[in-house]
Amino acid sequence: MVKVYTIASGKGGTGKTTVAVNLGTMLSQLGKETFLMDADIGMANVGLILGLQDAPVTLHEILAGKGTLDEAVYEGPAGLKVVPSGLSLQGFQQADPERIRDVMGEIIKRCEFLLIDAPAGISKDGVVPLAVADEVILVVNPELSSIVDALKTKILTEVVGGQVLGTIINRVDQDKVDVITKKMEKVLGVKVLGIIPEDPNVRRASAAKTPIVIKYPSSPATQAFKRIASDLVGVAYKEEKGAVQREGFIDRFSKALFKRK
Repeated sequence: MVKVYTIASGKGGTGKTTVAVNLGTMLSQLGKETFLMDADIGMANVGLILGLQDAPVTLHEILAGKGTLDEAVYEGPAGLKVVPSGLSLQGFQQADPERIRDVMGEIIKRCEFLLIDAPAGISKDGVVPLAVADEVILVVNPELSSIVDALKTKILTEVVGGQVLGTIINRVDQDKVDVITKKMEKVLGVKVLGIIPEDPNVRRASAAKTPIVIKYPSSPATQAFKRIASDLVGVAYKEEKGAVQREGFIDRFSKALFKRK
């Protein structure tokens, strides 16, 4: 059975697209036929992250009736199928977001998982991805403004008939995991699907236009993505051999200091 997840956030800058790209790549690595569609037709970033910024046919062309899905599907890392959006203002103006439903209908005939990278914030273009998915996954940072905006997105999702599966908390200091998880579940009223730790390798991988799950398979962030993907697939999580331990620098420093005393 095909599962369609929209990856959404209440504000820009949460790392939503990075989460979508890495989660999609990990699902592919787990052997699932996975598509990633960039539905942020105004501020597209999937193509930039994966080096597809010069793609000749994108979701823009499909939504404008000037291209087909076959022309707009590109091979991504680990076999991930990517449908990027274009970067031009003209393409954005000509695209009809209502046709996303039709594109999704075509894609789900070809895959097991479809991830939709939704526009950040609350907008007319962003409503359709929230409504068409089986479930919405919210990407949140551990800061008040991000949490408040995520709550608004959750409410909007429910208003348009969608359902929020849970939240992924991104860029978290390791020594605050338990506290943040409890607070997030209480405020948003949804379960925490996973926590992505603050990891310098995320930016290094981004600079190389390669998902961290490919570039740094033993990195803490990669292991977090693998846990989440494994849960979505319904398989037991297996830690990468030689993976970096989740214990953060602050924890190690505190222990070392305590021993000295």
